[in-house]
Amino acid sequence: MKVGDYVNQLSQSIVSCRAEDTATTAATLLTTNRIGAMPVCDPERGLIGILSERDLVRAMTGAAGPVSELRVKDLMTSAVITCSPSDSMLGVCKTMINRKIRHVPVVDGNKVRGMVSIRDALAHRLEELELESGVLRDSVIAARHR
Repeated sequence: MKVGDYVNQLSQSIVSCRAEDTATTAATLLTTNRIGAMPVCDPERGLIGILSERDLVRAMTGAAGPVSELRVKDLMTSAVITCSPSDSMLGVCKTMINRKIRHVPVVDGNKVRGMVSIRDALAHRLEELELESGVLRDSVIAARHR
């Protein structure tokens, strides 16, 4: 399945923040929406970074002053690994595993169209494996009854 089809199937709303937002605002968005990461976007919804719970935790252990006063631009990851709607879910899953990341923004042009988490990718893969298992089981049963 293509990432774009999967994201459309989810009908997810994209929660994002701005580079100028405070760490407190970002943490509130993550907590309120029960998500582990979100894209950091410019006013035109173009991707400029990603902010994760890990980024906030790292800031708490390394900040010289109060983390609440830091801005998202000081905490975010700017070199974002992305995928496109035409990429396969399996490919994105492999990328997340190989790069040791848990969230990948789906970007079309420079516009964020969705987010895929490792949980999404693994849930999709599990569905595929269950379907394949069912097909194989049915094939074996049919072969026995010939």
